[in-house]
Amino acid sequence: MENVLRPLIVVGGSVVLTVAVGWLVDVLLRRADERHHETPLWGLLRRCRVPLQVVLCTAILRGSYRQTKIAEDHSAFIGRTLTLVLIGSTAWLVVRIAVAVVESSYARYATMHRDPARVRRVRTQVTLIQRVVTAIVGVVAAAAMLLTFPAMQAAGASLLASAGVLGIVAGVAAQSTLGNLFAGLQIAFGDMVRLGDTVVVDGEWGTIDEITLTFLTVRTWDERRITMPVSYFTSKPFENWSRGGAEMTGTVFFQLDHSAPVARMRDKLHDILRDCAAWDGRDWGLAVTDTTPTTIQVRALVTAKDADDIWTVRVTVREQMIRWLAEHHAYALPRVTTGTAEPVPNGHRPRLEQFSPEAPRTGRG
Repeated sequence: MENVLRPLIVVGGSVVLTVAVGWLVDVLLRRADERHHETPLWGLLRRCRVPLQVVLCTAILRGSYRQTKIAEDHSAFIGRTLTLVLIGSTAWLVVRIAVAVVESSYARYATMHRDPARVRRVRTQVTLIQRVVTAIVGVVAAAAMLLTFPAMQAAGASLLASAGVLGIVAGVAAQSTLGNLFAGLQIAFGDMVRLGDTVVVDGEWGTIDEITLTFLTVRTWDERRITMPVSYFTSKPFENWSRGGAEMTGTVFFQLDHSAPVARMRDKLHDILRDCAAWDGRDWGLAVTDTTPTTIQVRALVTAKDADDIWTVRVTVREQMIRWLAEHHAYALPRVTTGTAEPVPNGHRPRLEQFSPEAPRTGRG
């Protein structure tokens, strides 16, 4: 009878104590979260309940399993297994606590500062800090697990004897990996690029979607994902449209006939912008920037609050201006003719002596 009750008391008592402590901690954290609404730390710490219970239960069993007198021939194996579980669950708990603290700090910072650029910079740093902490804790936990085996302890002593040679070999082999690792830290704390920044890399326009210690993901306008090593952004030039502010200035070019009504186009551009919700009202303009023997180049300048809106403004201006020219001033659109044209009297449409209706337009529209 004692052989049955002893294991039940030890194991059952460990489980009951673990559940009770976990419930008590959860109640205390929930009350603290209700009292302190300004900080989400206590609510985030509630996520640590499960790893805390695993750590507590494993620690109690590790210290009392010998009292059960079960499988005494395999006590060494059971003890090592419980030790491994304890190390792994402790690492799990440490990572959860670190993530809760970092996320809480970021949430408070985001509520106190309204500058999107600064918030994105802190978010990038927070993300990389979480990854660094997770990687360090994982490596330490794995090393601690390996050191529980006697064979690994002997191997560790022999490795220390040849640490110099191994360090050189490892440094050469991991040169690219270490380079990306330090580049990731440089990006995080050097404020070179942040999550949500609009960038142009290798001719591709997109938004920074993810930053890790070794690679970076750019989400393009057509929903593609371009994965690049972080060392690219520390060794090659790239465009960061979000650097120094999200406001953008864009241009729209028109290739038109010399008789194009530039003054009327300027008034029409202002009308188009007033009806365009994406225009931020900061600046606009229209000017002739170049001329050739057959056409003139007209540039429309517009502004918007960010890269997405500047795209909307540009395509809106291009579409509506071309439609207006085609409907009211078709003579301003360049055409290829096979004959000579009379001079344009008072801005009216010229009368062509010979015209090929199938000839293509040469302007970009």
